[in-house]
Amino acid sequence: MKDHNRFYTYAYLREDKTPYYIGKGVKGRIYSSNRKIQKPKDKSRIIFLKQNLTEQEAFNHEEYMIAVFGRKDLGTGILRNKTNGGEGASGSLKSEEFKRRHSEMMKGENNPSYGRKQSEEHRRKNSEAHKGENNHFYGKSHSEETRRKISIKKKGKPLSEETKRKLSKIRKGKYTGKNHSHYGKKWWNDGKGNNKLSVECPGIEWRRGRVL
Repeated sequence: MKDHNRFYTYAYLREDKTPYYIGKGVKGRIYSSNRKIQKPKDKSRIIFLKQNLTEQEAFNHEEYMIAVFGRKDLGTGILRNKTNGGEGASGSLKSEEFKRRHSEMMKGENNPSYGRKQSEEHRRKNSEAHKGENNHFYGKSHSEETRRKISIKKKGKPLSEETKRKLSKIRKGKYTGKNHSHYGKKWWNDGKGNNKLSVECPGIEWRRGRVL
C-alpha cells in the first residue's frame, strides 16, 4: 500500500546557514544532483524542514516557505527558486479543496506579504521576469471554447466603483490633450461612404460627420 505521508520539504543552506533554495520531495530527491540548483557539497547544509507530509501538505509548506524568504529574481528575498512552488515531479493536480484551504491560509495577516507595499523596482523586476518566453502563456492562445466561457463569465458582472474610477481616468487621459493624435481633428464624409479625420474640411463635397 502506498504511503501518502511520504513527502517532505527541504532547504539548501549557504555557509552562513541562510537558505538559498526551498524544495518539496519524496524518497531521495533532497540529495539528487539532477536539478538546475546545485546542492551544497557539505551535507550538513542540506536539511529537512518538514517530514511525513501528504503531497498537498508538502506543496502547501513549500509555497509558504518560498513566500516567507522571497525570491532573488523578483527582488523579494534571498532564494534562488525560479517559481513560487507548488510544482512537483509527480505531476499531480491540486484538488479544489487544497486550493481553497491554501487560499484561506494566505489571507490577511497569515500572508507573509501582508502590510507590505511592492517597490517600483520590485514591480519592474517582476514584469521583466514574466516577459516573452519567460511567460507561462508565451506562444499559446485560448481556444474558442475557453474564450466563450471567459466571455460568459464576464457578462453581467458589475464593476466596482474603484474599477469604474480607474477606467474613467484612463479614458480621459487617452482621448484628451494636445499630444493625442486625434487632438483638434473632426470626422468628415463625402456622401459616398468614405470617411476622413482631419482638422480642416478636405473639400467642397465633404460634410461634417462620420458614416458608419
